Amino acid sequence: AEEKLNEQIDLAGKELVYLDSVLDALARAENERDLAEIRAALKEQGYIRSLRSKKEKPAGISEPLSFTTSDGFTVLVGRNNRQNDKLTLKLANNNDVWFHVKNIPGSHTVLVTDGRSPTPTAMEEAAVLAAQHSKAKGSGQVPVDYTQVRNVSKPQGSRPGMVIYVNYKTIYV
Repeated sequence: AEEKLNEQIDLAGKELVYLDSVLDALARAENERDLAEIRAALKEQGYIRSLRSKKEKPAGISEPLSFTTSDGFTVLVGRNNRQNDKLTLKLANNNDVWFHVKNIPGSHTVLVTDGRSPTPTAMEEAAVLAAQHSKAKGSGQVPVDYTQVRNVSKPQGSRPGMVIYVNYKTIYV
């Protein structure tokens, strides 16, 4: 019984992390399209039932937010778990730099390098964007992990937005 309970506690912990990330995405949703994407992700995961309606269209995945750093680099920021997956696993190049607030739900943020070496200013501005689009946005010092996109992977069978990463460094912004 203890072995099964420990298994269930571990599963419940993972569920809590996922639902916390959904709650964070809901708090940052800006329009009905954002809400529709979150709703579609919850349907995919079996959290809410789909009411078969002729009016209901499947929600596609919209594009991530795009910003330009003061020195000309593009920074892309996911707004929900499905967008985070698309951004990190499909849109980003292996040499781009991936950012995420350490151990706190938030957006996957990618500094697009286009083959250039990122400047310290671009790195800091991307880290600030990662912090601003997370649950830690009101904190004074936020630890943000960063690594090349090639070091980020999705464990098989994991929920949307959940990734693991290696060979990272942490910047405080």
